[in-house]
Amino acid sequence: MHATRTGEVMAAIRAKLTSRALVTGDRLPSIRRFAATMGVAPSTVVEAYDRLAGEGLIRSRRGSGFYVTGTGLPPMALAGAPSDRAVDPFWVSRQSLDADPATLKPGCGWLPADWMPHGALRRGFRALARAGDAILTDYGQTRGSLALRRLLAGRFAGEGLDVAPEQLLLVTSGTQAIDLICRFLLRAGDTVLVDDPCYFNFQALLRAHQARVVTVPYTQSGPDLDAFAAVLREERPRLYITNSALHNPTGATLAARTAHHLLTMAAAHDLTIVEDDIFADFEPEPSPRLAVLDGLHRVVRIGSFSKTLSASIRCGYIAARAEWVEGLVDLQIATGFGGPSPVAAEVIAGVLSGGSYRRHMDDLRQRLTRARRETARRLEPLGIRPWLMPRGGFYLWCQLPEGQDSATLARAAVTEGVVLAPGNVFSASGSASGFLRFNVAQAADPRIYKVLEGAMTTSQA
Repeated sequence: MHATRTGEVMAAIRAKLTSRALVTGDRLPSIRRFAATMGVAPSTVVEAYDRLAGEGLIRSRRGSGFYVTGTGLPPMALAGAPSDRAVDPFWVSRQSLDADPATLKPGCGWLPADWMPHGALRRGFRALARAGDAILTDYGQTRGSLALRRLLAGRFAGEGLDVAPEQLLLVTSGTQAIDLICRFLLRAGDTVLVDDPCYFNFQALLRAHQARVVTVPYTQSGPDLDAFAAVLREERPRLYITNSALHNPTGATLAARTAHHLLTMAAAHDLTIVEDDIFADFEPEPSPRLAVLDGLHRVVRIGSFSKTLSASIRCGYIAARAEWVEGLVDLQIATGFGGPSPVAAEVIAGVLSGGSYRRHMDDLRQRLTRARRETARRLEPLGIRPWLMPRGGFYLWCQLPEGQDSATLARAAVTEGVVLAPGNVFSASGSASGFLRFNVAQAADPRIYKVLEGAMTTSQA
């Protein structure tokens, strides 16, 4: 019996190592505390720790405790071997990207193909066909297309953010932007703060970098300031990663007062903020931006064009202080020998430089306003209500009737050809089981609501 209990303690520690809840250099729980957690005698934990030390996974420091060595750690398990795959941060992506063309995807994170500016993109490709041979065959510049960087710098100047083209680095996507920033600023075991809820791939990327993730509740005006201050005092995170404009998944907008308080606290605690601005162009008018208020001193702005132009023509950007961009350029060369395809960057520059992009976004904002209202109207008879009605964008963060579990509904709906986005996909604390995120641009088909109603009825039976 004792041997079995020892094995259970060892298995619990190994699970923490596999999921990177414990990383190299972390101190293990004290023997007495872990014995109480596991409901075993302290001698059982002593034996388990001694065996793990014998395997080289942990080591003892006299008078201090046991620490993770990093030697012999199991291969990285990004999903953390969850028991419920419906709340795995990769679940929505897997279901949406690999879906049959007939599958309905109100849980996915992009606009339908027929909402995108195909005419402008085709014109861009035709113009590119007349360009020099080098665009079609050569590697790009280390920072990416100068034409596109100048366009971005001009757009930022219109917001009050003075950025030289040299402070801009083009990357293949917003995801790659975060990956490079994590490589540049983090070491394994560093603490990173994210919103709860937040974009699910933030969590997945941080797990890949062996970061320790802590969370702050997100309110309708931004992160909860009292909780934010407490996390800074107690956890001392290295980074905070967030959306300011049309927060994903909630659709909330950062308030000016909250933004100023965040920057004051960040300065006092030497916190770097990564502001993902991918939804900026969906706003009817600009809301407060941390990068603008801070001037890129301790805020890094990132974004891409996958939501507004094309997810197929991959191109994003990083705007940061000049000396950081130098280091990020070297990292991008080391890990990918350059950024986005020059073809992609030049096509996007061509679209952005013409008047068609402005007209496209004006049309999108109007269509999305109607779609948000219509989706909310269709959900109301099911007892599903928006947490708030966003100023723009294509997400509705919706609360389910009491007793309904979004993961259960998502698993049932996918068998009927409907991909939903369950709340705990977005919540590192697992506190959003009563929520679903709806993409209103993908929610027009009446079958979605019939499948959802059936799943809700079955779950209550």
